[in-house]
Amino acid sequence: MSEAPIVVHRPSLSGGRRVSVHRNGRDEILGLARSDHDLVVFLEAAGVIDPESILDDPRWVEWRGAGSHQFDAA
Repeated sequence: MSEAPIVVHRPSLSGGRRVSVHRNGRDEILGLARSDHDLVVFLEAAGVIDPESILDDPRWVEWRGAGSHQFDAA
């Protein structure tokens, strides 16, 4: 597990990236983000305050399998 509590997983074959958050000792899948907007909505729903400000902070978000902010199909 990464040190970052939020993981944006590698792009899927059909596009979009699974988003998970580690809290209460377990990983919880928030959904499949197809854009930064989707990601922000998921994080707000999970209780993250001002999620736009942490998207590029590796202490909070780990982008796996592709560059940050890339949601196109693998």
